[in-house]
Amino acid sequence: MELQDAIVSLPAIMMAVILHEYAHGWMAYKMGDPTAKEYGRLTLNPIPHIDPMGTLILPGLLVLIGSPVLFGWAKPVPINPLRFKNLRIGTFFVSIAGIGMNLLLAFVFAFLFRLIYSGYMDFLPDNVAVPVALFSAKAVLINLVLAFFNAIPIPPLDGSRVLMSFFSVRYWELFYRFEMVGFMVITLLLFTGVLGRIIYAPIVSAWHILLGR
Repeated sequence: MELQDAIVSLPAIMMAVILHEYAHGWMAYKMGDPTAKEYGRLTLNPIPHIDPMGTLILPGLLVLIGSPVLFGWAKPVPINPLRFKNLRIGTFFVSIAGIGMNLLLAFVFAFLFRLIYSGYMDFLPDNVAVPVALFSAKAVLINLVLAFFNAIPIPPLDGSRVLMSFFSVRYWELFYRFEMVGFMVITLLLFTGVLGRIIYAPIVSAWHILLGR
């Protein structure tokens, strides 16, 4: 990964993971759970959301080793599902909120990218337009990766919580008990490259649709 890519990638991934977690907290609040607000996490201030390993160290190491893909996470916002007005509906919307936020960010930055390359922002000098376009394209890619990755229905990923919300509450314990095993499965799939092959096709398809490239 070139230095220029690294400079735009790190802020892009920080924004993506922090807003992902903020979306969970905001939706939980709307569903009746103010826990994130009580803990000072219902804020766009990035500092309370930063996880030293997932938001700073891991992305930085991936940049140093020249990884073609950046990945990371922010501190999970504290959520108490028992405070939801409706447990199943609240669980569904809170679980899908992070994925929805990443898809929304992908759409927003794709729109900005298209504006620049369609000539609608010619008033911007090249030394501004080019970095903004580069950042936008990178933000689209990172947010698509996070959205499709988190949509995988393996605990503890968001996709598993979305799936769980469609089951009777008496079966939810099975999902919670599978979390540690699920984490190991995800790690195995990630390091063997299987996970990449699973989400590669939808990410590339969405990339071409959004950016028209």
